[in-house]
Amino acid sequence: MNPEHLNILRQALPFINRFKNKTFVVKIGGEIADSEETLHSFCEEVALLSQVGIHVVMVHGGGKQATQLSKQLGIEPQMVQGRRITDEQTLDVVMMVFAGTINTEIIAALRQYGAEPVGISGVDGGIINAVKRPPQKIRNDKTGLEEVVDFGHVGDIQSIDPKLLETLLAADFVPVMASLGGDDAGNILNINADTVASEIASALKAEKLILLTDVDGILRDDKTLISRVTPQEIDELIKSGVIRGGMVPKAMSAVDALKDGVQSVHIISGKKASSLLAEVFTETGSGTMIHRNAPPVKARGRKKAATVSTAPAAPLAPAKATDDKPAPAPESTPTR
Repeated sequence: MNPEHLNILRQALPFINRFKNKTFVVKIGGEIADSEETLHSFCEEVALLSQVGIHVVMVHGGGKQATQLSKQLGIEPQMVQGRRITDEQTLDVVMMVFAGTINTEIIAALRQYGAEPVGISGVDGGIINAVKRPPQKIRNDKTGLEEVVDFGHVGDIQSIDPKLLETLLAADFVPVMASLGGDDAGNILNINADTVASEIASALKAEKLILLTDVDGILRDDKTLISRVTPQEIDELIKSGVIRGGMVPKAMSAVDALKDGVQSVHIISGKKASSLLAEVFTETGSGTMIHRNAPPVKARGRKKAATVSTAPAAPLAPAKATDDKPAPAPESTPTR
């Protein structure tokens, strides 16, 4: 074996020991599942986490594929501030794509790499209890005027029952959950996958919530990566416009999860090989970590298009001391 590979294993060992038997919730989007090569590469990394003793729950949407199928069926997708308006026809499409095509493709990829996945949605076992979202006043970004928008069969989560997930995790299965929920009347509702992942992570008291996107993480205006950031700084970055567009709901979901007991939240690229392993098993990581006790925001100096550095890092202890203070307990340390 290449000595460099052995050194990488040594660096990973403290993190493997630290996170064994912990729970990670990993959310992927349709842009990852859209490429077979990307999906298989990522599922191989998830399978590795499972095989070293980390409990993983995968949550997915599939907006890109739902849009594609809608157009093929002659249904014009309607989006408001990144949220899909889900009428009866669109709900049928969402169920076919989320709980059907994408869920099955993810399960097949995980099986190839030795994991034991189980496909579910938030409807199964009553995991997600939701209510239909009432019409809301939304500011039109183009006109600046407020409009009343009916999102249709879109749900807002009321509660999470994690019993089924806990049962599957205890048996070493990898739950793969589509972002659908149900209400007490038996209706199926479309729910934002970032929100679902955040709520599931909170209910399971997960060690990490990992949100995949098509960029490296939260980027400054000059496209340098913000490596670590606190919830307070997230608020400032949203107000200043550094965090905008589709990154806003991800960042807000991250903050909510931290408030509810998740130890850290990570926003990483889902399109770069080994980004998940680098984020979990190295000190420098590959994306943005949002943590209660993170040091001040700093750019890592890596451009958006740059690849993750492969230079070997020094072996690390599970918890790193900062300045000249003793290392805190693993739950409060800002290390990856």
